[in-house]
Amino acid sequence: MRPIWKNMLGVAVIAAVSVGAAVGTSAYLINKNQQSAQLAAGVENTFKQSYRLTNFGAVAAENTDFTVAAESAVHGVVHIKATTNAQSSEGGREYIDPFEYFFGFGGGGFQRPQPQPRVGAGSGVIISTDGYIITNNHVIDGADELEVTLNDNRKFPAMVIGADPSTDIALIKIEAKDLPTIPFGDSEKLKVGEWVLAVGNPFNLTSTVTAGIVSAKSRGNLGMSRDRSKIESFIQTDAAVNPGNSGGALVNTKGELVGINTAIYSETGNFAGYSFAVPISIAGKVANDLKQYGTVQRAVLGVLIQDPQYAPEEAKKKLKVLEGAYVGGFAERSSAKEAGIEEGDIIVSVNGVKVKSSSALQEQISKYRPGDKVELTVNRNGDTKKFTVELRNAQGGTKVVKPEDGTEVMGAAFKALSDEQKRKLGVSYGIEVTGLTDGKLREAGIKKGFIIMIVNNQRISTSEDLEKIVENILHGRSDEQGLFIKGFYPNGRTKYYAIDLGE
Repeated sequence: MRPIWKNMLGVAVIAAVSVGAAVGTSAYLINKNQQSAQLAAGVENTFKQSYRLTNFGAVAAENTDFTVAAESAVHGVVHIKATTNAQSSEGGREYIDPFEYFFGFGGGGFQRPQPQPRVGAGSGVIISTDGYIITNNHVIDGADELEVTLNDNRKFPAMVIGADPSTDIALIKIEAKDLPTIPFGDSEKLKVGEWVLAVGNPFNLTSTVTAGIVSAKSRGNLGMSRDRSKIESFIQTDAAVNPGNSGGALVNTKGELVGINTAIYSETGNFAGYSFAVPISIAGKVANDLKQYGTVQRAVLGVLIQDPQYAPEEAKKKLKVLEGAYVGGFAERSSAKEAGIEEGDIIVSVNGVKVKSSSALQEQISKYRPGDKVELTVNRNGDTKKFTVELRNAQGGTKVVKPEDGTEVMGAAFKALSDEQKRKLGVSYGIEVTGLTDGKLREAGIKKGFIIMIVNNQRISTSEDLEKIVENILHGRSDEQGLFIKGFYPNGRTKYYAIDLGE
């Protein structure tokens, strides 16, 4: 057996060694940390002297005050209830129970089910003290009754002044006075990264305010519509927007209206990170046109455009810039072509305002009316050239278009046949459909190039002939309720189209 005192001595020695090692290690680490801290401080001081830190001198996000903007905006945003009476989804006809139709139920104890009205909800922005309100077209489209609830809970019936499916903007009005409004801001001065507030009524929760930043500008090609007449040049934000926010306000930190919330990017129907707003530069002009003329006075350049990176491969090899709007072709009676613009040009600015994409060009042109002149700057094979272009309407003219105009209702541009065309086609009269927008002709299936010969048993030699027939029907000066059109396509195929103007 080992003596106890030797065991005790061994334990004491081990303990002493352990304490010494611990003290030595601790001293070493403290000294090392001090040296590291001094080194880090030296590096930081050197970095500060050589470079400006990203957050140096910047205002912290938490110091941004949203309260004034929010308080101002919520009073100018309304809740809109849109009620659609019981109708079928095809043309507004009364719903018919198929069992009753085929089997004659109705008097033997069976009662036809009564369809219930459909109710939708959205938001709107008061833009005048006497009750004009901007909202989205899809909020009020097809509604038979509109009810507006103000932030103070007062309710008013509303009437539609006008709507524009191409921009998804509508103007409605309530009979009220001294209403709070939201002042217009300048959406073109918005910067990516700038704070904005979305104000609306998601899920029928009134006066809801969310905050985010501008994620992108002039965002287009979202795939929300295949219609080329649609104008897509959105402000993209990450402010939370949900169903019911449509038509609500996007405001800056000053409380100024910079956009109308319109869409969300989502696979579920609810907010998933990004939302989109129509810039007030577009929405405000559309609303003003609807108020003043009853329809939008839309200006066109008469060019077929796309982003340069999507240009044909052969053309892309020759391009010197990849920002702007690539001119891929021209429409009939193109004012841009007449001014000297050529296929393959890239339009890079409008009246000195830089455009980086085709959607940005759409946004700039949408601010103007037919008859206005704009200066286009183009890049042509590396050279910069400027052209002055007089804008036209979709029908190729510069006159003010009114809702009751036949050509506006038809949504098409027409051209009388030339003597050479008549000779080649073997006809003595007729007009050619040279362009189509949203309207009755497109709905009926008529395509560009169709030759209209006879409408309601009347020969058509000029666009004025057709316009007169349409206007007589619209104004009740004719017993006809629609159009029966006979014509043919250049390949010789005869076609007939029936168009109802009573809806």
